[in-house]
This record gives sequence, C-alpha cells and structure tokens, in this order.
Amino acid sequence: MKKTISVDIQRTGLWLDAEVTFAQVGNWFGHTSRDLKMDVIAPFENQDKKWPCIVWICGGAWIQMDYHAHLPNFIELARSGFVIASVEYRDSNAVTFPGQLEDVKAAIRYLRAHADRYNIDPNRIGVMGESAGGHLAAMVGVTGEREEFDKGAYLDYSSSVQAACPWYVPSSFDKMMHGDVDTGLLPESRLIGKDASKNPDLVRFASPISYISKNTPPFLLLHGTSDQVVPFSQSEYLYDALEKEEVPVDLIAIEGADHADIHFFQPEIIEIIEAFFKKNL
Repeated sequence: MKKTISVDIQRTGLWLDAEVTFAQVGNWFGHTSRDLKMDVIAPFENQDKKWPCIVWICGGAWIQMDYHAHLPNFIELARSGFVIASVEYRDSNAVTFPGQLEDVKAAIRYLRAHADRYNIDPNRIGVMGESAGGHLAAMVGVTGEREEFDKGAYLDYSSSVQAACPWYVPSSFDKMMHGDVDTGLLPESRLIGKDASKNPDLVRFASPISYISKNTPPFLLLHGTSDQVVPFSQSEYLYDALEKEEVPVDLIAIEGADHADIHFFQPEIIEIIEAFFKKNL
C-alpha cells in the first residue's frame, strides 16, 4: 500500500543530553577530581519561547543515588512543556553535608548559565526530589540566595528556585531518631558525619525546617500515609513551619502509599505536579 498523509504539528520533539558534566569536585580524600553529571530532557532547538525547568534529585538515604533511574517517569512532564534535568550529587561516603547541597546548587547555576542551549527560561526553575533527594530539594527551596552554599563555578548565576516539590521529605532530623536504634549508624548521622542524637547544632544545620522565611517559594509536599522509612509526620512538620511563615504550601497525603512506591508515578500524581509547577513557574 502506498499512502500520503498530512500531519498536524501539535508538539515539539524532545532530545536527551545524557551525562553532561556540570561541575568538578574533589575525590579520593581530596587527592583527585571527579565529574558531576546530569541528564537533560529538552525540546528541539529553535523554539519560539523558553520553557520552565524542573530539576530532579534522586533519593537513596544520601548513601547512594542514580540520576538516570527515574528519568523515564517524567516524559509526560517534558511533553507538557518542561525541561527536565536529573542531577548527580556526592553521597555521604564521599562528603558530609553540606557537600550534597552545594552539588545541587552548582547544577542549578550551570543550567542558568546554559539556559539558551536547553531553551530554559532562567527565571522559571523549580526543584523536585524524593526522600534524600526530597531533603535536598527542600534545602534548595529554603536556602534561596544564601551564598555560603554556593561553591565552584558560575557563581555569577543564582541557585535559587521559584518552586519546590519534595516527596516524603526528611525535614527535621531531631525528630527522626528511632527508639533503640544505634543513632550513630542512621543515614542522618552519616550525612552530617557525627551521631545525630549528640550533635543538635549539626542536626539543625542540615534540616530544611531551620531555614524557612517569608521569602521561601511555594512548596508542594507529597507523602504516603503508610511510609515505613520517613514518617508522614516529617512532611507535616514542614507543612506547619511553612504555613507559619505564610509560604504557599500544599500537602498531598497519598492514602496507603509506602516509601518510594508506585503510587507516586501514577497519572493523577503527575497531573498534580504538573499543575503545581505550571502555576508557580
């Protein structure tokens, strides 16, 4: 069969720029260097408008992460008009806090510096992450222009964001201590490099709840009511603290959802996320 059809152009194509180096950091006890990388889903070039960008941060208890892992789940968001950048950060085996936050902020500055390449509107960047990545997303959201967390290159560019969407976020480490557990072995302790139960100043320093102000951008919090890893109350603490400062915030409690389960990638949740970022970016 031979057939000619007329095709309506309804959307742009997308391309993946994989394993883009956005920073170099110290490695192996400071003796060597390593690249930090990101994957970017961006529209075909020569668009007549700039797109907002969502920076995604993978979880893994700050012990391990894979910035490739979740990317297929965000194709719908890219199709709906967002550049998606999934970024790498060093785990707690390589660096203690705030090294992870410095890495994510370096990625955001890189994206602003290269906004034209990826068709990004540099004034419309949001951040989203899950679990440990949710903690870092919240930290990015609440630290804004605090210069002490900006290290490395592209320091003429801002690392602030205009909206944040943490999933099942550890927000207040002092409330994460668990009964008879050896607190020195908790992921939170490994992140700060000391026993979290015995170092309240470091715990506050690494907790998003410590940095909220009236300048904090809008937040959307997602958390399962049956989370066995990060208690649902952690999102409630952050919600209450944001409300106290009159920061726009919504908390979506997903009934029956456990930590990092399939509920979070269903169309209904993706639509909620899309609506939040379209409203605030």
